[in-house]
Amino acid sequence: MNEKTPKQKPAKMCYEHIGGKLGQLLAVTFAEKGWISKKNPADKHLYITDLGQKEFTKLGIDVSEIKPEEL
Repeated sequence: MNEKTPKQKPAKMCYEHIGGKLGQLLAVTFAEKGWISKKNPADKHLYITDLGQKEFTKLGIDVSEIKPEEL
């Protein structure tokens, strides 16, 4: 049988993070919601805001597993 299966959208993993378009869309959405931010626009790295910590926790994401870093 040659049944066609519906095309599935990929959720790519790259090392320990979500990559690809899904990763990009998540990052943009979280930034727009104020859940992640940069200390200034030129920074490369983002950090989880206080609001983000609350909202990620509501989603069942344990952000305490993320080790703090100097950004």
